[in-house]
Amino acid sequence: MEHYVTLFDSLFLPQGLALHTSMERHISNYTLWILCVDDKAYEILTTLNLPNVRLLQLSKLETAELLRVKPTRSKGEYCWTLTPFSPRFVFEADLAVQRVTYIDADLWFRRNPSIIFREFDKSNKEVLITDHAYAAEYDQSQKSGQYCVQFMTFTRSGGEYARKWWEDRCIEWCYARSENGKFGDQKYLDDWPDRFSEHVHVLDNKELTLAPWNATRFPFGNSVFFHFHGLRIVNDQIVNIGFYNLPAPLIRG
Repeated sequence: MEHYVTLFDSLFLPQGLALHTSMERHISNYTLWILCVDDKAYEILTTLNLPNVRLLQLSKLETAELLRVKPTRSKGEYCWTLTPFSPRFVFEADLAVQRVTYIDADLWFRRNPSIIFREFDKSNKEVLITDHAYAAEYDQSQKSGQYCVQFMTFTRSGGEYARKWWEDRCIEWCYARSENGKFGDQKYLDDWPDRFSEHVHVLDNKELTLAPWNATRFPFGNSVFFHFHGLRIVNDQIVNIGFYNLPAPLIRG
């Protein structure tokens, strides 16, 4: 049993529901915790009663420090601020959970991620992060960071030190701009392989985590998931897939 946590509000429900559909299709034994950023999302998801889902209602969980910084941040910036809190909320909600994987709500699983967890288990580390693995023409590592907040695993026993450090940093500063080597919640990960060298494992098999920024670099068929970053549903006939030049086999797939 693997535990996952994601977060989104009612406007992001289509992506979140697609994520769940892909997990139902490819993962047989799992729990997806959904941190509902607004009460409307919580109400809708309560009515849907999705299999293998447990809901967390943000309005019942917000800490004093979160409420203090909330007025200073945009909706997107506040969601980034919440990311390191989401595994904490799962650990607090269920003492039996020994590790939890944060996943972005706009992921689509193409197959079971067990291959990722096998590599992580062999590392004997307590935190897993993934590289953006940018294609050369889309390299944004200087601004957006070497590593991607998209699929991150924390164990209860050894991962809390890094997670809590990240939580504290995001409370201090988490904005959608580059400033003094920071960007959102993400640039904080850049030095984790050094800062938390005894605890952090960087996924070696980069082609397992496909996204628009590396789709021209790796074969579509080898990926465990595709990260639909920037995808927006305009109407029943139009979907905006963003500004990246995506390979035809990927679009067809």
